Amino acid sequence: MTSPPRPDDAHPYLRAASAGIRHHTRALAPPDADPPRPVDRVHLDVLHAHLTALLQLLDRLANHTRPPHPAAGRHLATAHTRLWQATTEVHAAFHLLPGTPQADAETSACHPERLPEGPPVLTICQRHLAAGHVVRRKTTPTDLRPHTTACVR
Repeated sequence: MTSPPRPDDAHPYLRAASAGIRHHTRALAPPDADPPRPVDRVHLDVLHAHLTALLQLLDRLANHTRPPHPAAGRHLATAHTRLWQATTEVHAAFHLLPGTPQADAETSACHPERLPEGPPVLTICQRHLAAGHVVRRKTTPTDLRPHTTACVR
């Protein structure tokens, strides 16, 4: 029989992913003398992939938590919905950024037999559609509308 993992050993991959995000955030902060670099499509594509992986994790956590702890499960389901809204905004921002000339040339000269998943620029769309299908099966259109926190008078 093995002993349960120590709290500092629990979920090492999730902790490593969080550390990677913190490192990346610090790396984006330019020194005072340098202007900030603009975000590119590749950056948003990787961020979108991370967000969709978090969506899957939150979905599973909510499903496992809901039967024994319904209130906690509802909070996780709400977090899942808010994360989907953030994922949608990252997807929209991806399409508003200009592509690099090299990427545009590669996309226009795409050979489907070489890229079974399609042109690189469409990978984010395929991932977003797949995640959206799962989200829409479990939520209502009202839940997916952005909620405002402003006071209405």
